[in-house]
Amino acid sequence: MKKSAMPLLVVLLLVASGVSTDAAAGDLRRFSHSGDGRIHLVSAKNGAVFSGTYRHGLESYDPAALTEIRRVFAAPPDDPLAEISLRLIEFIDFLQDHFKPDARISIASGWRSPEYNTKLREAGSLAATASLHQYGMAADIKIAGVSSRRVWDYVRQTGFGGAGFYNGTLVHVDVGPARSWDQTSSGVGTDISTENKLIRLVTDFDVYRPGEAIVLRFTRMTAFPIGVRPEFVLEKTTASNPAEPNSFRPVFAVDTATACPRFSDIAQMMNIRWQLPPDLPSGSYVIHATSCNNPWEAMPATISTAAFEVR
Repeated sequence: MKKSAMPLLVVLLLVASGVSTDAAAGDLRRFSHSGDGRIHLVSAKNGAVFSGTYRHGLESYDPAALTEIRRVFAAPPDDPLAEISLRLIEFIDFLQDHFKPDARISIASGWRSPEYNTKLREAGSLAATASLHQYGMAADIKIAGVSSRRVWDYVRQTGFGGAGFYNGTLVHVDVGPARSWDQTSSGVGTDISTENKLIRLVTDFDVYRPGEAIVLRFTRMTAFPIGVRPEFVLEKTTASNPAEPNSFRPVFAVDTATACPRFSDIAQMMNIRWQLPPDLPSGSYVIHATSCNNPWEAMPATISTAAFEVR
């Protein structure tokens, strides 16, 4: 008889008491939308292929597999700026599992350097100034055997991330805010993102344990330099058990000795690190940053993450 990883009675007791069985087993599901840890990808650009397992259990990622996946996304493995978001890989895996497990997913456009993204836009392509392709958080895909219209409709139904539909053949998926468009309503060429209107702060995971390291980055910037105060605020959003906001000073990738550090490019606004307090109560949280001394009138004064969970 095959042994269960956790006795059924224990699982039932934990569920009844509201305790996560993932956490009880020592393994957390890190993202709100994730797949089974296996994926079949092929690059339409360079022919690179990855077919196999990139995650063991719920949270143990295989570095070698992730390097191969970067090649499929045309992301140079030695460029720190070209890291592909785990949230994006998991979401594409989630879509594959929903429609057709083990189906081949073609990546028509994966990571783009800011310079390449600008060239595409200048050539008339639908490449937004604030494109999440520049952050490894977006891909234009085609799932073999599944109509792209079905994929687009489903992503919109999930209410998660961005969904673009291009000429009936490709679907743009990203792990930014929930929104959708087609080639006639993309907003490219308008002032939708000028002066950092859409700037966002992003966490590396959706779920954390107390005391764990959290990695933050800013995304969707369109104008530099940008001033950001070096003190951030952690706010608990769980309505049933609110708490006073907690100010903290994370470690930045650049010097932040001044009261209003200036950031000059995308690379300087990533790999911002902080360790969550070890006694942080379970609940839903957001992190806020504050802009300072910026000439960009349309830029929001407060830049926030999406809600994340601490268990």
